Amino acid sequence: MTLPLTEQLVQWRRELHQHPELSNHEFATTERITRWLEKAGIRLLPLGLKTGVVAEIGHGESLIALRADIDALPIDEITDRPWRSQTPGVMHACGHDVHSAVMLGVALQLKQQEATLPGRVRILFQPAEETFNGARQLMDAGALEGVEAIFGLHNAPDLPLGTLRSRAGAFYANVDRFVIRVEGKGAHAARPQEGIDSIVIASHIVTALQTLPSRVFSSLETVVLSVTRFTAGNTWNVLPQSVELEGTVRTHNAEIRTQIPHRIRSLIQGIAAGFGATAELEWFAGPPALINTPGWVDVALEVAHQSGYLAEHAESPQMGGEDFAFYLQQVPGAFVSIGSASEFGLHHAAFDPDEALIGPAVEYFTQLVPRALQIVAAR
Repeated sequence: MTLPLTEQLVQWRRELHQHPELSNHEFATTERITRWLEKAGIRLLPLGLKTGVVAEIGHGESLIALRADIDALPIDEITDRPWRSQTPGVMHACGHDVHSAVMLGVALQLKQQEATLPGRVRILFQPAEETFNGARQLMDAGALEGVEAIFGLHNAPDLPLGTLRSRAGAFYANVDRFVIRVEGKGAHAARPQEGIDSIVIASHIVTALQTLPSRVFSSLETVVLSVTRFTAGNTWNVLPQSVELEGTVRTHNAEIRTQIPHRIRSLIQGIAAGFGATAELEWFAGPPALINTPGWVDVALEVAHQSGYLAEHAESPQMGGEDFAFYLQQVPGAFVSIGSASEFGLHHAAFDPDEALIGPAVEYFTQLVPRALQIVAAR
């Protein structure tokens, strides 16, 4: 790749980073990506999307797809970078700006090769990955029609630059969210015997929930249960009437996934009843486990090795979630992790991926597309 293109992509990444937008509100982001693609003469599909862009390059019957996500997170950035977020409370703390820059570069590179491409590639700039509904929006709009294989990436701050990993079968986890509401009886803090202490009850529940992955299910299974919010009371000398807990469960086993809400409900209601209180569970099913297609993982890693990456099969699945999983329920494909060497991890206010990953990632996907199209055409 020429140096000017590399510099252009870094500049675009920084512009996206300075102006992050939350899920389903990526209006300016969509406008920017649309403008940059149209300036390069790349055709866009008129799918009637509220936000997001779908571009297509090449000609012929064979069709594969690539995907980048474009939304940001409700996080206040604390880095001192000149290109840090200019939007209070919103930050690209997951690297979707980097993913978008990579796929913009791939689009520009493949446009130059359009006459020789053995088919078509559709590049999805997807909204709302963080809220897990963007993939379905694009599928409902027809973005996957005719697609025979799909590929995507996520940067991995725990991996060094030049490293790429993937895994056949389950790679990312089932993602579910829960809310637990404990209802006790409020009282003066100096006379707790007159009430039913919802904070004490909720504390017992938090501790007991950890027995599900450690004692109820096999230690050979991947189960993570995290309580991430504990909301109660509004002053120092009153026992609150109620407490609300929120958290997430991550699994890879579909059968265990279906059992967990029943187990949680039984556990919390039993604990609450023992104290004379009540507890209710609200369950929000998120995206399923991301299941990579073995054959396409082999191709993805082979091309990565040929393009200069240290390409590795991941030994174990990850516990993060990805709505790319919805695409893989419809068509085969592979999702890869590319090292971004950030001191701070994903969703951290100081997350700072190394922009040096952009150029090699562009070259990688630019090589992967014709290889995948050749395989699809031969079938």
